[in-house]
Amino acid sequence: MVGIEDLRRPAVYALQTLAVAACYFAAGRLGLMRQLVVQGAVVTPIWPPTGLAVACLLIFGIRCLPGIALGVLLVVMSITSLRPAVIGTMAGNTAAPVCAYLLLRRVGFRTDLSRLRDGVALVFLGALTSMLVSATTGVGLLVLTDKLAGHAFWPIWLAWWVGDAMGVLIVTPFLLLLHTARRPPPLTRWKEASGLALIACGLVPLATYSPLSLMFLVYPLLIWAALRFQLAGSILCALLASTTATIAATDEAGPFEGLTHVEVMIKLQAFNGSMALTALLLSAVITEQRNTRRSVEQACQDLVEVLEHLTAGDAPHTRPPKDDDGPGPEKGGR
Repeated sequence: MVGIEDLRRPAVYALQTLAVAACYFAAGRLGLMRQLVVQGAVVTPIWPPTGLAVACLLIFGIRCLPGIALGVLLVVMSITSLRPAVIGTMAGNTAAPVCAYLLLRRVGFRTDLSRLRDGVALVFLGALTSMLVSATTGVGLLVLTDKLAGHAFWPIWLAWWVGDAMGVLIVTPFLLLLHTARRPPPLTRWKEASGLALIACGLVPLATYSPLSLMFLVYPLLIWAALRFQLAGSILCALLASTTATIAATDEAGPFEGLTHVEVMIKLQAFNGSMALTALLLSAVITEQRNTRRSVEQACQDLVEVLEHLTAGDAPHTRPPKDDDGPGPEKGGR
């Protein structure tokens, strides 16, 4: 039996590594389907593999790092050949999710995103801070190897950094939601959820493809989703809106028509970033308040039960005081 277990553990680990690498490669190919050109360099507005890597590290731990590294290698080999600068870029893309994982662990991050501090940590530590590693490493190596002009460093660095950060802000919460989901909502909520989904499928394409620039119409929908369905509703709505806006931006349609590539990138990432921030922070605040209310209600219920036991006579009975004035054996009259 011990021998079977010793053989099973490496096999399971190998399968997990291959599964992580395959998912990373699939996410990379998906992200490469939509690209923008900034200062002559091709960048992706949203890079899903980064969000996938951070989610895998948070769920499975540091042991999935070989799978992430293998996935990075497969994505790079599918688009270019291995060179010293490319190897350095691969190292940066691998190190950035690990940095996010270590920072989030240090602050006590919870994968259910049920507290405001978890949403804030994912935004500012997991996305904005950690992704500085991959952007600085990748663009810096391109400049050092003369693959990129020095004056183009900051525009491309900004596009690279925001693309990786958007992957964490949008993809990581979605995967964590799938991991922590235990049961579907009650049947009474399905009618409202279906109505919300139908409205979102109609309103989001209208807002992101209309030449009148109506993208602000998505925010009431996002608030409704967060108030009624917390993270499950808000992150799905943000994912739909960000994906649709990215497609419209790369097609230069609707509010992105007639803009330069840099203006398209700025407008798109401002929209995607604000959507992700609103979805994460608003749903975290609502979930935290609901959990606090449930705790207070449970404490009140426990207190009521204790008072009911006390008033029902469960407390120790006290003996009435002895009457010293009554006749006793020593007070008998003659």
